[in-house]
Amino acid sequence: MSSADRRQSPRVPVSIWVEEYKGEDLYLQQAGNLSVGGVFFERTIPHPIGTRVRLRFQLPGRPAPIEASGEVVSTRLESGVGAGIRFVDLPPEIEQAIQAYVSQQIGDQA
Repeated sequence: MSSADRRQSPRVPVSIWVEEYKGEDLYLQQAGNLSVGGVFFERTIPHPIGTRVRLRFQLPGRPAPIEASGEVVSTRLESGVGAGIRFVDLPPEIEQAIQAYVSQQIGDQA
């Protein structure tokens, strides 16, 4: 099953910086798309699948930063760069904020 087949929520293109923490290490990643289910980092050398990370990022128009836990669920092995991160245990208010942003972006594209 491809990663596209596993997606359960629509994704929208984004160009935002995400702070990714693996243990005490900080990585700055650029997100290429976002959904309520996760985020995709376009130009990164990925951590192994299954790696748990903490994420912090700012959605345009939202005053408070988003903080979430995630897990690496896919990588672009053929090109060596890119990683899909699935959000894990999102608090309801964070899930609602991401859903509102995604819905707004989909509406703006229509």
